Amino acid sequence: MEILGIDIGGSGIKGALINTENGKFLAERYRIPTPQPATPEVVAKTVAKVAQHFNWQGPVGCGFPALIPGGIVRNASNIDESWIGTDAIRLFTKTTGCATTVVNDADAAGLAEMKFGAGKGQKGVVILITIGTGLGTAMFTKGELLPNTEFGHIILKGMIAEHYASDAAREEENLSWKKWAKRFNKYLLRLEELLWPDLIILGGGASKKSEKFMRYFTVGAKVVPARLLNHAGIIGAALSAENAQ
Repeated sequence: MEILGIDIGGSGIKGALINTENGKFLAERYRIPTPQPATPEVVAKTVAKVAQHFNWQGPVGCGFPALIPGGIVRNASNIDESWIGTDAIRLFTKTTGCATTVVNDADAAGLAEMKFGAGKGQKGVVILITIGTGLGTAMFTKGELLPNTEFGHIILKGMIAEHYASDAAREEENLSWKKWAKRFNKYLLRLEELLWPDLIILGGGASKKSEKFMRYFTVGAKVVPARLLNHAGIIGAALSAENAQ
């Protein structure tokens, strides 16, 4: 099935036509800088421009950086607060003129990694963590997604975990990879205490440099870098739209 996948991020809104049978791009990725302030109206218009670039009239899947139960934006950790309460599915469907599905961005990346990447064939408990400005999470058991988890917001060392162990925290505090890895390892150990995953997949920007920090982990679960990297969000967004058909 051919579906337009769109990944809405803080710096860019990226889209590509995806073959959901094999996860391959059918056209070169198209990117537009995320407008600022990133209010619902201007982001929706930008999403529509991505669809128009491909002259697309079929189903659209959007990965979005917030909790989206039932298509309604419920939090705004890393987006404009004016999004809270917005029916993102209705908004994007109206502006694109296409049937649109909206999914949490970490869940989108997880869907892609489970079907085509590091989680392919895994039937146990799998957690994907996107390491960036925050810590996004997606959890699967027997291949099924538990949507809209926020394990990046557990309390660790008296603060929200992503404020302590995200890549943004590493950069802000100018931590070496080793010092940051010890922090992140504490986060992984806490997740293991709570959830006992069989596999942990690390995605997001920091996953590209996994050789700098993974050797410092002591967590019992197997930890691997994501395979699809920057493509995971777009591919997973398309898969979410396919699942909604």
